[in-house]
Amino acid sequence: MSSKTDTEVIIGGKVFTLSGYESEEYLQKVASYINNKVTEYGKVDSFRRQPLDTQNVLMQLNIADDYFKARQQINLLEEELKSKEKEMYDLKHELIASQIKLENTEKNVKNLHLEANENAKKIVRLETELKELKK
Repeated sequence: MSSKTDTEVIIGGKVFTLSGYESEEYLQKVASYINNKVTEYGKVDSFRRQPLDTQNVLMQLNIADDYFKARQQINLLEEELKSKEKEMYDLKHELIASQIKLENTEKNVKNLHLEANENAKKIVRLETELKELKK
């Protein structure tokens, strides 16, 4: 397990100390995300006119909305990945079946060539015998 990290971040102009087992860079990234939300909503007049507790709830709802949308996207991508993996699995099996069929066809062609050569030799031999009998 990694060691606990303590790092100071600034959120909404206030300094906070965050602690966690994540890297300092990650904790700064989380703080930056929250700061961006605070800045984004701080520009909206109707948001700023709300009481502080309402602002906090609205911010929490917005962050939860971001989370659920991200989870939904992850779920869609996971389903797509599973579908692509199944498709790839099926294609691999189809490829193997086609390779086996090709190998069998190549063996059959080789055997037919051998048979054709034997038949050609037999024809030459029979024609030779026929010529000798006509003499």
